[in-house]
Amino acid sequence: MYKKVIKVLGVMVLSLFCVNGALEAMGREKEKKKPNILFILSDDHTSQAWGVYGGLLKDYVTSPNISRLADEGIVLDNCFCTNSICTPSRAAILTGKHSHKNKVYNLSHNLDRQQQNVAKILQKDGYQTAVIGKWHLYTKPSGFDYFNVLPGQGRYHNPLLKSEEGWVDGHDGGIEYKGFSTDVITEQSIKWMKNRDKDRPFMMMCHFKATHEPFDYPERYKDLYKDIEIPEVESLFEFDNAESGRTINGQTLEELAKRYTKNKQAYYPDMPFSVEGLDSVQLRKKVYQKLVKDFMRSGAAIDDNIGKLLEFLDEEGLAENTIVIYTADQGYYLGEHGFFDKRLMYEESLRMPFVIRYPGEIPAKKRNDDLIQNIDFAPTLLDYAGIDTPPDMQGMSFRNNLTGNTSKDWRNAIYYRYWMHQTNRPAHFGIRNHRYKLIFFYGSPLDFKKVSKKSTTPSWEFYDLMNDPREMYNAYNNPEYAKIIASMKDELLKLRKDIGDTDEEWPQMQEIIDKHWNK
Repeated sequence: MYKKVIKVLGVMVLSLFCVNGALEAMGREKEKKKPNILFILSDDHTSQAWGVYGGLLKDYVTSPNISRLADEGIVLDNCFCTNSICTPSRAAILTGKHSHKNKVYNLSHNLDRQQQNVAKILQKDGYQTAVIGKWHLYTKPSGFDYFNVLPGQGRYHNPLLKSEEGWVDGHDGGIEYKGFSTDVITEQSIKWMKNRDKDRPFMMMCHFKATHEPFDYPERYKDLYKDIEIPEVESLFEFDNAESGRTINGQTLEELAKRYTKNKQAYYPDMPFSVEGLDSVQLRKKVYQKLVKDFMRSGAAIDDNIGKLLEFLDEEGLAENTIVIYTADQGYYLGEHGFFDKRLMYEESLRMPFVIRYPGEIPAKKRNDDLIQNIDFAPTLLDYAGIDTPPDMQGMSFRNNLTGNTSKDWRNAIYYRYWMHQTNRPAHFGIRNHRYKLIFFYGSPLDFKKVSKKSTTPSWEFYDLMNDPREMYNAYNNPEYAKIIASMKDELLKLRKDIGDTDEEWPQMQEIIDKHWNK
């Protein structure tokens, strides 16, 4: 009897071990099924220079790997930033919050390391997390198992990268890596992915410095476009606002010409550059050709390296279970309205090009035109990892949108605000829906540092994007749109209230709004 009991107990214990082992194996299997995330972010690589968005440059850009991603995934046709400048956009991507919530308003603000971010949440859930390349948030990255980032903006050739060891906040520190920055950042990203713990999912954030000014490129692309004349954008010779009704001056190509001619050494590629003896039209023509060619050469190096990253995933057997995203922190003007740079709420600057591939779920060769913003990136990545969006994140997951199941309550308008006031690019906020855009240039520096202290006269601009997609005519004073503008003003106020951008810290804003809202 005793032996029989012992035998039964032994069988039970053995069964328990087997059950526990099976449960552990199931747990490991479930963990393996969580998708890896490769998030590739460039700087200013505007949609005009991607090819997959069409436009004047589509037959000139060198982008076979971006095209490959588009063929194997989904392109977002209406993806927008909440604040078109590097540091705030990156903060919005990480935190899922507008600038007034994450407190990164402009280039002079640091990201508080104590804030919740997508990397911290994924890390806590068992993901390995890394960021390599441009960081531009000044404080030490938090939520990442590994980081090796450019100090400040970084340099294109033989870049410095700084990691945990010997970290100093700001633009100092780092160890030199030989080579062109885009190539180096890719090499280091692949190295980390090769050495990862292969039993756990990962999120790799690979952040390129390119195509930021000075739009530099590796030696292999110095002759690309050498004997080619790039077609000119329609609004290149918009020298004043008389015809357009535009109320602000923007950052014009004449300013870029000054930078080219004052930097006769190696800050910009292919120096020296001269505009001596050129009239205003000839000057813009020459500056435009250099800007666009350099920009596309810099973009070609990005495309090369996207190809290397995709090849790595293929070789490692990771492609099927890895979400690959390629996007840019904002758009950029390539001569439109005679401008370069970004910041303003016009389409070229506001729009974020975005492509996503995930063979396990996302259909191939599709496009989506829902209104999506960079605050939605973090909730979407968390959704794919099986994690609920934290209540303090303001964005929404667009995972269902990508499979054609957009919810009925998805946003029908986006809110934008640019805080870094300058007289030629005043502080402003606005609203954009599928057809119309309304912008209020309130023109106040408030109490921010490193902005112009001179206020500008508040003004309004309104564009019908269906009839005027290139925003050539400010229709704010056109009586045909009076009712639409009034309705959009009401919706803009509601949006501001809904997201908590009420300017309670700056009572002067309410005075500006009261005085100019109905003008």
